[in-house]
Amino acid sequence: MKNSTSSRRSGFTLIELMVTVAIAAVLLVVAVPSFVSFQRNSELTSATNSFVAAVNAARGEAMKRGMNAMVVPATGIDWSTGWTVFVDQDRSGGLNTGDTTVVQQPALSSYFSATGHGTASETPAYIMFDASGYAKTKTAGFGALTITIARNDLSDTANTEQTRRVVIAKSGRARACKPATDSTCTVTAEE
Repeated sequence: MKNSTSSRRSGFTLIELMVTVAIAAVLLVVAVPSFVSFQRNSELTSATNSFVAAVNAARGEAMKRGMNAMVVPATGIDWSTGWTVFVDQDRSGGLNTGDTTVVQQPALSSYFSATGHGTASETPAYIMFDASGYAKTKTAGFGALTITIARNDLSDTANTEQTRRVVIAKSGRARACKPATDSTCTVTAEE
């Protein structure tokens, strides 16, 4: 007589594996575009916040030291090459060896562009704060200005969503806004 004990095998059937793979594929199709959008938004927000922090550092140093402080792009008028915050100790209106450097920001990633408006688009571009913290021009006037930070590797529709603007009011107050959803976030915004 043969002893018949059934041995049960453990594992997954082919159908169970196929269903699991199908569910994983559906989840990936839904999650990956959201993750890419999240990553793009995070990079843009980080770049914008770095610029706002630099502007606030310049304004704070100007008020603390009772002297003009400036933010200038690393090269000419291209803000995407990075920027430097310094106290203009020799009152030359530009970065010299005698000036105190407060913050230096390296270049943004190559897929970002940063464009200035107002004094931030002059040659050379600059943002200047006086001892009272007001945004001013080299000719002693006060003026609002903006910097637009955008991705340059997307289609026009997606690029509109992936654009931020830093608005610096005459009072020196800086704020970041999203032109796609904020009607007051224009290149000529004053507050």
